[in-house]
Amino acid sequence: MAAITTITTMTMTTTTDPKPLLHLLAWLSPAFPTGGFAYSHGLEWAVEAGDIQDRETLRHWLTDILAHGSARSDTILLRHAHRSATDPAALTQIVSLATASAPARERRDEALNQGRAFQLAVAAWTTTMLPADAPYCVAVGAAAASRNIPEDATAAAYLQAFATNLISAAVRLVPLGQTAGLQVLAALEPIILATANETKTATLDDIGGCAFRSDLAAMRHETQYTRLFRS
Repeated sequence: MAAITTITTMTMTTTTDPKPLLHLLAWLSPAFPTGGFAYSHGLEWAVEAGDIQDRETLRHWLTDILAHGSARSDTILLRHAHRSATDPAALTQIVSLATASAPARERRDEALNQGRAFQLAVAAWTTTMLPADAPYCVAVGAAAASRNIPEDATAAAYLQAFATNLISAAVRLVPLGQTAGLQVLAALEPIILATANETKTATLDDIGGCAFRSDLAAMRHETQYTRLFRS
């Protein structure tokens, strides 16, 4: 009589703590009180000048900022703030560098005002070792580290939120339909992921870019006659 062998298969499920994800979703939500809705990052001037007229021109504009402009530099600063979250001296240096690298007064005010608002709001979850006048990207990086939110996830989410805020501004300014705005956001996913990945090994010496038209838009917006946005 043949022996019968019974094989038992065990399935193991690993549970990941969802709290860091919840924190990240809350902090980078459009509803979080950082005042992001009030800033267009120079996009308002680009619309008036005719650089942005439709879905495709918006996509090209944002692609340049994400891959070669301020969004890339901000992500490098965010990553280094994340790594230096427990080192007040290093954070102070990063804050100084981030503030000094703003190419226009309105761009600087945008970063500092949102940074202050973020630090006030995030105090419900955590406190950081940052000066009060820390640019937004630095404040996000340090706060994420303090709550054990992974650096890579924070970088990708920051870039996604950056793109979403500017698409929201364009929907109102161009104007674009909501569907067109979502199509642009979907098309930007490869750029967002590529920039998040490329900044992993970037040093603070790699800050800078070549999205000159965006920087000029930030300067020109300061004297734009009719404005809905603060930058």
